[in-house]
Amino acid sequence: MRKAFEITVLGTSSATPTKYSHPSAHFVRLEGTYLLLDCGEGTQRQLARYGLRTLRISHVFITHLHGDHYFGLPGLISSMALFGRTEPLIVVGPAALEGIITSILKESDAHLPYLLKFIKTKTDAIHTLIENDKFAVVTVPLQHRMPCTGFLIKELGPERHLNVDACIKYGVPVDQYEAIKRGADCLSPQKGLIPNQHISLAGHPNRTLAYITDTVYDTRLVEILRNVNLLYHEATFLHELKERAAETFHTTALQAGQIAKAAGVKELLIGHFSARYNDTSLLLEEAQSVFANTQEAVEGRTYSVL
Repeated sequence: MRKAFEITVLGTSSATPTKYSHPSAHFVRLEGTYLLLDCGEGTQRQLARYGLRTLRISHVFITHLHGDHYFGLPGLISSMALFGRTEPLIVVGPAALEGIITSILKESDAHLPYLLKFIKTKTDAIHTLIENDKFAVVTVPLQHRMPCTGFLIKELGPERHLNVDACIKYGVPVDQYEAIKRGADCLSPQKGLIPNQHISLAGHPNRTLAYITDTVYDTRLVEILRNVNLLYHEATFLHELKERAAETFHTTALQAGQIAKAAGVKELLIGHFSARYNDTSLLLEEAQSVFANTQEAVEGRTYSVL
């Protein structure tokens, strides 16, 4: 069975909360790993509302320091302490974020029973922030009114399955099994070089989730996003307001569809909608006019990375 890789939308609104929507926040589950992308106001309430595992979150990734993307973080950090968290929490974001959070915790007399670790993002180049045996996270520089990064979350791990019968037949040493699942050939003392395709079976290729929010329309993203499985891209305005989008360094729904089409992504998820739109289906229709396999981000809904 294939590993679960999915994103649950917690906030779809840009700039401010509305009666029916919250600022940016997204919960990612990758087979036992739980990540949070942005943490706007009300995020911890949304996590509780949808029954998500708040204490299992290992990393929080903040794209930039506009309040609708991180004002919920101090409260979340404090609540994790009250809930008895003991595991370290890694917070990834702009350099100034550590000082802001540290000051708030100090002045509010908050005492954390867990380690809070900060990793600073680089906003001028593509950079691998985190890499382990399960996933890697890569920053994507975005063009916004202040330094901002998107993130690529890349699934890592074996892409092939062992052909157990063949391994027994060829006398493959057990200590080579993991390398074989990752595509390596086998060097056997008895049989010599055994090609990988003789001792393994085709599995599932690793998947990538791209999180691109708060950026002007930028065709330089196309190659970076080439063939990703699921692209979350902001779609703040309808294209009739393309001048307003450019002024505020945001993207229209049509432009999000154009990026997805040019990059050859498998699926597009649009969000970060302006509060002026009571009917966000218009944004969905506009993106779909360019890229048919587009979905609208709906709060509380989970989308699989396929």
